[in-house]
Parts: sequence; C-alpha cells; structure tokens
Amino acid sequence: MGWITEDLIRRNAEHNDCVIFSLEELSLHQQEIERLEHIDKWCRDLKILYLQNNLIGKIENVSKLKKLEYLNLALNNIEKIENLEGCEELAKLDLTVNFIGELSSIKTLKHNIHLKELFLMGNPCATFNHYREFVVATLPQLKWLDGKEIEPSERIKALQDYSVIEPQIREQEKDHCLKRSKLKEEAQRKHQEEDKNEDERSNPGSDGHWYTDINATLSSLESKDHLQAPDMQEYNTKKLDESEDDLEFWNKPCLFTPESRLETLRHMEKQRKNQEKLSEKKKVKPPRILITGNGNALNVNEPKIDFSLNDNEKQIILDLAVYRYMDTSLIDVDVQPTYVRVMIKGKPFQLVLPAEVRPDSSSAKRSQTTGHLVICMPKVIGDLRSQRKEKMCTIRKLPPLLGQREKLVLAESKHQGYLERSPGRTQNCRALLGRA
Repeated sequence: MGWITEDLIRRNAEHNDCVIFSLEELSLHQQEIERLEHIDKWCRDLKILYLQNNLIGKIENVSKLKKLEYLNLALNNIEKIENLEGCEELAKLDLTVNFIGELSSIKTLKHNIHLKELFLMGNPCATFNHYREFVVATLPQLKWLDGKEIEPSERIKALQDYSVIEPQIREQEKDHCLKRSKLKEEAQRKHQEEDKNEDERSNPGSDGHWYTDINATLSSLESKDHLQAPDMQEYNTKKLDESEDDLEFWNKPCLFTPESRLETLRHMEKQRKNQEKLSEKKKVKPPRILITGNGNALNVNEPKIDFSLNDNEKQIILDLAVYRYMDTSLIDVDVQPTYVRVMIKGKPFQLVLPAEVRPDSSSAKRSQTTGHLVICMPKVIGDLRSQRKEKMCTIRKLPPLLGQREKLVLAESKHQGYLERSPGRTQNCRALLGRA
C-alpha cells in the first residue's frame, strides 16, 4: 500500500526543483494511497492537486490549503463529501467514480463560494431520482455539473421543486445506507474467514507442526521418484495451487464496492510479492569458485575490466583499469605468494602469478588521473639466489687442523646448499656455516 511521504512529494516536484514548501501543483495519481495526510502541512501554497486513481476513503487534512483551486479525487473510495470548508479558493472538484451515496453531504460545499465545477458521475448518488435538480438547487454558485452547463431556467425549476425533491432524496439515501451496511458486514465476515483459512494452511496442527501418515510415508519412500526430486514436486504443486487460486479469484463475481477494490489490490500485491520471491530465488547465483579443491587458484575476471601484467627479473607489476570515478573504499586487494585477488564492488578479479612473490613487500597504488590500480609484487626467487651467492662467497676454505690439510667441498642441491666434509670436521663445518 502507498503512503504520502516527503520523499514521494519531492520526487513528484521535479518541476519545482524538488522544493515542496512553495509547490503550487502536485500530482500523486496511481500511487495506491489509502489516506490523505501531510499535504496541508508541507504544501500550503498548492493550487492544483491530483489524487485520482488511488484508494482514499475519506476527504481529510486539506482544510489548510487556502489557495487550492482544483482538487481531483476521481476513482477513489470516498463515500461522503466533507472537510472542504477551509479550501476558500476551490473552484473545481472532481469526484468521478467514487462511492458517494449520501447526496445531502454536498451541503457542506455551500461554504465554497468560488466553486464553479463539480463532477459526481459514476457515484451511487448520481443514479438517484432528481439527483441533478437537488444538486443545482443546493449549490447556487455552481456553473457546471458533470460537464454540463447549468441553465438559469433549470436552476429556477429546481428551486421551485426542492421541497418535493428533498424528501425523496432522503429516502433513497436511507436505502443506500442500509445496503452499504449489509455489504460491509458481509465483506468483514468474508475477510475474517479468509484470514482463518490462511492460518489453518500455515499452521495445520494444533501446536503449529506438520503431521504425516507414517504408512503413507513408508509407501512413498519405496518409490525412487520421490527420493530423487521432492523439492521440485513440491514447487510444482505449490505453483499449480497458486495459479488455480488466482484463476478462481478473477473468475469470481463481485460487486463494485470499496471493499472489493481493496481486496483486488491486496490480491495483486500478494501476487507481486510471490513473483518477487521467485525472481529472487532465480537471481541467487552459486558462489564463484576461486580456489579448487586441490588448492589451485583460478583466473577470474568477474568485473570484466582490462588489465596488463609486466614480468621482469625483480618484480611483477599488475595494472588494472579500474573505473575512474569509483571510490577507493570499494576496492580490496589481497596478494598471496602465487596469486593476487582484487575485489571490485564485491566482484572478484583473481590472477595466477607466473612466479612466486613476497606479499609483505608488495604495494598497491591508484592513479588520481586515470583511476588505474597498480600492484607491484617483488619476486621471491631473485632474493634467494642473491642470498646463496653471498654465502658461497663467504665460505671459501677451512684452516688446517692437527697438522692435516683438508679441503672443504661446497655442493649445491635442488633446494639448499650443504657441505661434504671428512668425519672428523663435523662440528667445525657446522659452526662456520652458522657464522656464514
């Protein structure tokens, strides 16, 4: 259901630069508004107000609109004309296709001395005998009624017959009020029954739990079809029930009343919510796999941005063409020894690196002119080689011990250097290696 909010008024006040206190014309049609409120406090200077095709059931909160000249409340749920005495400049009032049955309520419009046009066609009161004569005689300031000009001769005749017409209008009003009271009671009872049925469907057990026949369950378990896709069968059954209920609702005959309009709107709103739930379920995507079960990183470019990779002897430089005007707080960088991951507005960009890097020494900078993100990642292999060369240069030979001259042989394996020595020189070699 729609409500009159400040944001709603501002969105419909673009022609006035979204300023509402000086607004002179406002259109809030087809907003599913149920209650007329706040406008008299926020928009005191209104001259034209469009509220047609809503669900407003009562004319209220407009008495402070002293400058209002035209009020359109067509296609609403109004049953009585009231609370318009304060609209001193009101010249045109449109109440087409409402539910006004109290025709005598037009007497409140006598205070609106500038009222020239009135529309009441499509209301129950427009079907009363002598309806036009009664309105013409009651409101002498009117010039047009239901789009037809009031002739002076018509007004004279209506005033002459007013004493006879008024009691007839009163009787017709009384009959209409009795019918409306019965329809309201019936609609209220029907609404309570529907609420009760919905509660029973949602809570079938006395304690709110579902109960199933054990024998039926065991027999159903014997079938493989029930074991394969129970969720799909439940979904199809639920969808079929909803479509049948929807078809039954629209094919069911009903009277044109405020209650039926509200019931139709609630049904449409319920259908819309169900559709939104289904669309949300369809939109939910499975989480993207960034790391396989074996621990291998995958190349992912979900943001679909351009990039370049520069691999030299010392470091790897990744240049990401990030959107120029994107806020930096929406970017998250994570550098790992074998891959780099950048989250851009929650979307992952991941790239497997051609060589192992040092995450602690890596840096990320962003250009203020282009918006590009540059990530510099020093390599690990180059540092290890330089360290090995330094060790090889410091360890040359061992001094002679006990008068014996022995050679120190430095051998290099696949992963690290080690020393081959004679059995008697183990501790000395280890000490030298530690110092080196």
